[in-house]
Amino acid sequence: MSDETTPVDLEKEPVSAEDPAAAAPEAPAAPADTTDGETSAAAGLGRTTVTRIGQGARNVGASVRHTLTTGHQSDEEFRRLLVQRQLAAYDEVRETAREELEDVHKRITRLERIGAEDGWTPEQRQAVKVLREERKGRTAALKDLMKTPFVPVQPTDDQIKRARRAGSTRRFVALLVVIGLLGLLCVRAPQLLLLVLPVGVAVLWWLGRRPPTLTQRPVPERLLARAELALPAQAGAAPGVDPEEPRQYPIADVSTAEEAEEAVRRVITAVGGDLAAVTDGHREPWGWSVRVRFRSGSPDDLNEEKTYKRLITAWRLRRAGLLIEADPEFGDSCTVRLVMRDPFTPELVGAVPYRPPLSTSIVDRFDFGVGMDASELAFSLAGLMLIMVGDTGSGKSGIALALAEAVTSTRDAVLINLDPAGSGVGDLGPAITLDACMDQALIGNVLDFLIKLCSARARQRRAYGWGNKWRMSPEHPAFVVHMDEWPQLSEKNKKKLIRAILIGRKEGVWFEGFSQWGTKDYLGDAIGPKMPGKILGACRRVDVTELLGGGSIGEGYRADLLQPATHTEAGDAGQIYAQGLPGMPSRPVRYKFREITSEYAARVGVERAAAGLPDVTFTLTEAGLIKEWHKLLKAAAAPAPGPAADGGDDDEPEVPPILVVIAEAFVQEDDPEFLTLDQVHVYLKKDDAAKWGRWDDRDDKGRLRELGKALARELRDAGVTLSSERITEAEGQPRGYYAAAVQQALAGVSSDDSTDDS
Repeated sequence: MSDETTPVDLEKEPVSAEDPAAAAPEAPAAPADTTDGETSAAAGLGRTTVTRIGQGARNVGASVRHTLTTGHQSDEEFRRLLVQRQLAAYDEVRETAREELEDVHKRITRLERIGAEDGWTPEQRQAVKVLREERKGRTAALKDLMKTPFVPVQPTDDQIKRARRAGSTRRFVALLVVIGLLGLLCVRAPQLLLLVLPVGVAVLWWLGRRPPTLTQRPVPERLLARAELALPAQAGAAPGVDPEEPRQYPIADVSTAEEAEEAVRRVITAVGGDLAAVTDGHREPWGWSVRVRFRSGSPDDLNEEKTYKRLITAWRLRRAGLLIEADPEFGDSCTVRLVMRDPFTPELVGAVPYRPPLSTSIVDRFDFGVGMDASELAFSLAGLMLIMVGDTGSGKSGIALALAEAVTSTRDAVLINLDPAGSGVGDLGPAITLDACMDQALIGNVLDFLIKLCSARARQRRAYGWGNKWRMSPEHPAFVVHMDEWPQLSEKNKKKLIRAILIGRKEGVWFEGFSQWGTKDYLGDAIGPKMPGKILGACRRVDVTELLGGGSIGEGYRADLLQPATHTEAGDAGQIYAQGLPGMPSRPVRYKFREITSEYAARVGVERAAAGLPDVTFTLTEAGLIKEWHKLLKAAAAPAPGPAADGGDDDEPEVPPILVVIAEAFVQEDDPEFLTLDQVHVYLKKDDAAKWGRWDDRDDKGRLRELGKALARELRDAGVTLSSERITEAEGQPRGYYAAAVQQALAGVSSDDSTDDS
């Protein structure tokens, strides 16, 4: 054994034999505990999440504060909003005036329809008179309003600040309302918190990494689009327009309404137009239509010849492809029509409506065609004194046939066909009640008969108590006279025709005249502009201005642009402009009549004759003219005499000018029962201001006394039997003329002429 011994650790407690655990071998050391590390990581994630949610809440708070204080809106936006309020008030005044004017017009139309159907009562007549005066006043007031430009008062800095504070207050109140409603909802339904809280926390967590953009937004497009809202320094040029940009803007390249509006705005601005707004761009089957409102100047300027040609070139349209329709109600506005193809397709025009025999009344609205804006060409023929002017190839004969076809379908009107050079509407054959063509003597006799009929009916109307218009019925039908080739009448017959036109309207004797020309030298008198209804087909520029007035071209009545048909090309035959058609707006819109073929007219003519035409025996027997009527029928059935027997070129005294002026005053005043001397004086001064305005410096009593003396002398010297009377129906019983007396005086001229001829 070795003598060396193992050292002993004196500090170690000696093992007791009695402690078995101590005697056991020492166990290995246990591994370190990981719970503390996991807890630390979870705490870090929680702190990050809470921090991110808190940052999200701060971001939301910053965005809400930015919005509540209107920090996202610029001063320029608030300035435009304040000016927009002024513009809204400006537009509202005009819109209210338009609505009130339209209401008055509807009331007049309703009363006129009732009067035409049931006769006038004194109360209705007075009501219509008052409403017409009101309409004149409102129309004048509206025109004055439209002439006043929009000149805004620019807001000051203090006003902009107040507007900003008001916006903040509204937003804050709205936020409180929303929070209150959400709180109330959660109190009523606490279970919603289980949904709202997690969603809210998730949203805040998501926004924690997305800081808000606290900047001002651009001015909204709706505020930039209105030129009226710009500062005066900006108003001279539309926003975004480069003054160096090319002036050509081919309309064929346009594909959207916005592009069409922009094309119109750029080109009209380039030719010097001062535009306030370009709106309502609309694609049409034939091209584009756009509404334009001017700030200064007039839409009529666009129809000036040089400007019109520049616009055609800039838009690259065909020669007559630009139509500018001035708005009759708003002098600063117009509709620009950019025509790229034929506007009247067969699908748009449609087929001729079939009208069974005796199925209509002359007071009905007849559907004759369509406008290029898809509006109806529909109007009544009752009371219509009409003239149509159109060159050869304008479709004049077809339009005359369409009107005559409608007349022959009625149960309370008959058709008389007069034509000194052709057959007129002879295609209707037996549906025509009296046919007098290519015979000047017979035409003259028919006109004499119609003048006598007017005088007889004036007496009948008063005896029946029918008011101031003839009441149509199958027993008392209207006489509608178709007068073709007006300029071909003899001078004698032209004068008779004009007299009949002046007195026939109230007596149910109405004339539809047709001519290739519309000037005084062809018609025999300046009667064309005085005809209530006017239709213009393809014709001369001078015809348009003669019939519709010197400003009609500028307003958009461009019948001079219509192309007449040829043997090989249809051209614009049947297309027209119109004024004064009952129930139709007097707007420069192009319309097209549906074509009535000769074959169709012949077929319905035979059908209507077989069913029976309205019988004139009763009404002419009452008028004491039945024997003369039978003589005319017999003469019309006889073979027409040769040219030597026309009997139409004898000299015939004209209606004295003084009587024409008085009769025209009644026509212009819508055929009242009477006119006072004071009312007649207005028209006398229009005719000759120097002669009839000599007493304007006197008081009313002295002026009217001298006027009465002068009128009596003038009528006596002209050989006219007409004296002023006390108008017992008028307040104060002033002196004046009754319509019946004026009609008798006109008829007396014809009777004297007939006596002289015999």
